[in-house]
Amino acid sequence: MPKITTQLPSHKTLFILLFSCLILRLISLSLYPLMDTTEARYGEMARIMFETGNWITPMFDYNVPFWGKPPIFTWLSGLGFELFGVNEFAARVPHLIVGLGIIWLVYSLAKDHFQSSVLGVFAASILASTISFIILSGAVMTDTALTFSICLSMISFWQAWNNRGKIWGYLFFVGLALGMLSKGPLAIVLIGISLTIWLLPNGRWKKLWSALPWEYGTLIFLVISVPWYAIAEYKTPGFLDYFIVGEHIKRFIVSGWQGDLYGTAHERTRGTIWLYAFLAMLPWSPLLILQWIRTIKDNKDVEQSTDGFGSFLMLWMLSPMLLFSFSGNILASYVMPALPASALLIAYLQGKKPLPSWFYKIGFITPILLIVLFSALHFDLVPKRSEDKILAVWKQQPEATQSDLFYLHKRPFSAQYYSSGKAKQRAADTNSWLTTQKAPFFIVQAKKDATTYPNWQCVQKGQTDKEILLYCHKK
Repeated sequence: MPKITTQLPSHKTLFILLFSCLILRLISLSLYPLMDTTEARYGEMARIMFETGNWITPMFDYNVPFWGKPPIFTWLSGLGFELFGVNEFAARVPHLIVGLGIIWLVYSLAKDHFQSSVLGVFAASILASTISFIILSGAVMTDTALTFSICLSMISFWQAWNNRGKIWGYLFFVGLALGMLSKGPLAIVLIGISLTIWLLPNGRWKKLWSALPWEYGTLIFLVISVPWYAIAEYKTPGFLDYFIVGEHIKRFIVSGWQGDLYGTAHERTRGTIWLYAFLAMLPWSPLLILQWIRTIKDNKDVEQSTDGFGSFLMLWMLSPMLLFSFSGNILASYVMPALPASALLIAYLQGKKPLPSWFYKIGFITPILLIVLFSALHFDLVPKRSEDKILAVWKQQPEATQSDLFYLHKRPFSAQYYSSGKAKQRAADTNSWLTTQKAPFFIVQAKKDATTYPNWQCVQKGQTDKEILLYCHKK
């Protein structure tokens, strides 16, 4: 162990890297708006949940149930709204806290396995300085909760397998249940891929029954996960068919699946997930590849460890890529469950063939990039897909509370969020709605849009680079 730790940056340097990434991300949470489409969509669903008090079914819009995901993401942001009011910080900070939980789990496993607090902090700092991890952990998305669930199950499995205490066996099933409430059966599939392939060699599977408390563990899993699914189906019949069959079978095997009720499928060339993985693991992916090549050249591949820890980490890391290689509907964030394993694998490979400490100072690229990125967003140096500015002008108008608010052509999710659900969409064919309109209204439309509103007097009240805000009242 001394050989490994002497090749690492100092404990102080690792702490500086870890906490600089975490503190910068915490500060950034309120510096830029919720942006379309993902953050604003999920943030608005959490806002509706908070406003209506319906904590069972996430709502795509008022009275429109969202069947695409389980509710943990809305519970998290909804809890933030309860504690801090409806704002960007409140929407994001619960997700960042979950990210901190993932970092703690990684630290705990590395510390226990390598019997070194330095290597624990090393693995934690690697994860925190993985650019995609630290950004996604502070975003209103489903992936952070899913990653925590998988991380909890995988680490608990390893600890239970190595007789570190009965509690770990129960926590394995808690992780599975939380995964079901985070993103559904996908969590079990990803964990299943990793463990099935790892258990097959060397007769490991023979120990499986005794390693985990299957009877009580299964009961824990069912008690935590099943009630919400049953109540959700009772509240909005059809949920299970759409979520299980549509989201987990058709979305996976049908490229460009057209059954999505809430948006468009993310059609990509099959195999793109591997490119996403390389990008998601930056700045550490080149170093991880280098270390793996070095161990192969020395005939020390990851399976040669006596306890199988290296192959355990490798399969945990690869499982999202193995699964989504066959899917045409993917996002870059689908790699996130692999990132804790990649950080642990870097720590493991450092033990196999240490690199000089200066290699790992590449991690300080991340806090620098965070400063640049969030400064650019805060000071409007880069374009943002959000309606916060135009709606800030709308809120200042004395007529805002007594008038309708419309968006011509398309209403972005951020318009729903920043108008507290008041913004409605209107068609370009004004004959379809204008003749029945009674109340004065504000309407947001593109600057280049030449649509007029006969028999209404409209005055421009504000503008952004691409949009104008009009206030219209009867002549």
